[in-house]
Amino acid sequence: MDYSKALAEALAPLCNVPATEIEEWFEKPKNPEMGDIAFPCFRLSKTLKKSPVEIANSLKCALTLPEGVIGAEAVAGYLNFRLDPARLSKTVLNEALQKGDAYGGADIGKGKTIVVEYSSINIAKPFHIGHLPTTAIGNSLANIYKALGYNVVRINHLGDWGTQFGKMLCAFEKWGDKPINEYSVKEMVNLYVRFNREAESDASLNEQARAWFRRLEAGDEAAVGLWKQMTSATLNEDSKVYERLNVSFDSYAGEAFYEDKMPAIIEELRETGISKVDQGATIVDLSEWNMPPCIILKSDGSTIYATRDIAAACYRKATYDFDKCLYVVAYQQDLHFRQFFKVLELMGRTWVKDCVHVKFGMVSMEEGTLSTRQGIVVYLEDVLNAAVDKTYEIICRKSPDLEDKRAAAEAVGVGAILWNALYSNRIKDVSFSFAKALNFDGETGPYVQYTHARACSVLRRAKYCKTGEVDYSRLNDPYSQELIKAIEAFPEQVKLAAEKYEPYLVARAVMNICSCFNKFYYEVRIMAEDNADRAARLALTDASRQVIKNGLTLLGLKAPERM
Repeated sequence: MDYSKALAEALAPLCNVPATEIEEWFEKPKNPEMGDIAFPCFRLSKTLKKSPVEIANSLKCALTLPEGVIGAEAVAGYLNFRLDPARLSKTVLNEALQKGDAYGGADIGKGKTIVVEYSSINIAKPFHIGHLPTTAIGNSLANIYKALGYNVVRINHLGDWGTQFGKMLCAFEKWGDKPINEYSVKEMVNLYVRFNREAESDASLNEQARAWFRRLEAGDEAAVGLWKQMTSATLNEDSKVYERLNVSFDSYAGEAFYEDKMPAIIEELRETGISKVDQGATIVDLSEWNMPPCIILKSDGSTIYATRDIAAACYRKATYDFDKCLYVVAYQQDLHFRQFFKVLELMGRTWVKDCVHVKFGMVSMEEGTLSTRQGIVVYLEDVLNAAVDKTYEIICRKSPDLEDKRAAAEAVGVGAILWNALYSNRIKDVSFSFAKALNFDGETGPYVQYTHARACSVLRRAKYCKTGEVDYSRLNDPYSQELIKAIEAFPEQVKLAAEKYEPYLVARAVMNICSCFNKFYYEVRIMAEDNADRAARLALTDASRQVIKNGLTLLGLKAPERM
């Protein structure tokens, strides 16, 4: 039963406010002893011309409580409601156990399409720690929208075009010592770093690189062949990292894919007078909106990534007819997105309102700023390996009899890194530290995964089987009730995470369930002698296991059953 909805419908005629609006006002009391649902009366003061305290008292007297709500109390301008514990337990746990893997999901996205662009790695450059936030956040958002019934299109908008490829081709021509398809990404990076170092003292190298890129743009067979080999080698190597992260994509259409789609965009901008030529470059003047000009063509006639993004947005709308198109990209690109969104608006693309820049904070190293050009990088694969190795050591020490310790270490080690990227508000900057990322104490991914494994262990020892009726009135202790309320809150947090583009809300909801479950585990005897008590507590344990697993899945983490 949706208690908030029932209460809103009961309050609406008394407040002269629509039930749908009232439903958004409800809060959870900070102190559980104050009640289960709080209704703040402050917003009604102006229209009802009474103080919040008077309003709360009068509503208490006039309100007929819906079924399942057993009490109301007016406190300091709030009307606090208490729910029937037995009824709440039965409603929440039955729903969680019956829905299983689908608990927390919904069908609110049915018939709607969401495009999510994330990760967007660069060809011939390292898959480094700076790619972790976009990859983790984007994948989690895609999982969340999928669970809510949306048709989700996952796009890895590859950085596979631009002048840097002229540098790579030039470097390979000068210093390559084996076929390019035999180069690892790290070896390609070494060529790129060498080029930039040599170019500091030999400016002619930059002109040679531009010449190579012009050959690539013109479709020169040799240039295109080498470029394709670089792309293939990079994707083959990086696919192994994606597999470890449990990340997949529906499209790898990168910047190069839109080369033949840009001329129509450029021509439209010219014909409509939106663009103009300024000092040889084609631009869209955005001074009216307090932004620098959006460059469409550089003075040498080559395109720039804004042009490609405009073409990509138009292609995605035509191909997928999206209801929303999300770009999970660092906040440092905020101006770029504001610029090309404005150009789309000037072009009459009204659907640009459905394009959203999902910003996140930058990742830096404690030792300094990440820079591929200078060779200052932390490869994500190295981070994952270090996390898995440390986890394996811990498992060997604490669970020497565990079967397949390597598989468990992989799930937990990788999970620790993903959780570290998802547990905070996405806009925060992160200073990456191996020591902090691999610290498994406190509110960490390993803690959540261990809690799931603990619940699984309890159910195995009890030889639990979902049969027969459960007397949920037996779950009347405070630890059981807090855990049930944490489980009840999970679906709403999933919806809120989708609305706010914030996976961390799911992570916090799961952490709350884990915290409540561990208190329940230590304070309540699950394997009680009384059969009815034991059956109810095992059902609660099973529901906890299920919802923790669902939360981990939405975040892209695995849920080991043994640790």
